[in-house]
Amino acid sequence: MPRSAQDSERFRERETRIVRTTREIAEREGWPAVTVRRLADEIGVSQPILYRHFPGGREDIVGRVVVDGYTELAAAMDAGTGSPDALPALVAAYLAFAREHPAVYEAMASARSSIAFASDDTPAALRRGFELLEQAVGGADARERAVRAELLWSTLHGISQLAAHGRLDAALDDARADAVARLFS
Repeated sequence: MPRSAQDSERFRERETRIVRTTREIAEREGWPAVTVRRLADEIGVSQPILYRHFPGGREDIVGRVVVDGYTELAAAMDAGTGSPDALPALVAAYLAFAREHPAVYEAMASARSSIAFASDDTPAALRRGFELLEQAVGGADARERAVRAELLWSTLHGISQLAAHGRLDAALDDARADAVARLFS
């Protein structure tokens, strides 16, 4: 554990470097290439040092990538709130994030993790993203908003996954995003 302010700062910097390197390797080579040994070699530290930062090893590191990814996604979706085109902007931001960060999005969508969804233990960043979806789709009451938000999220996730695997015509991306926004308006 860090003993001084300087040690604490070094600890935070190393932790940030671990997460950044994890993302870089995953984006470049895919998640199978991300191992504790590989991270330690890339960063120039021992494996025990990595475990000091992330006691659960790779799963904890990926969990941090997931939470950071949802934080970034929520910030991107939040950028268009309050405007008359909030829903189309949110749809476009979600799809752009998934397209621009495919490995991070893959981890967010399907990595084995201890992160709780739809519970009191859900991290704030994940709750914020879902709140943005609920605000964008509206509804008569909390239950209807939640269902509509889940449907929008599912739709955007499906589009993101199909696009990532080359199953959709990229020339139709804008028209597809507009159609999704109209469906939920």
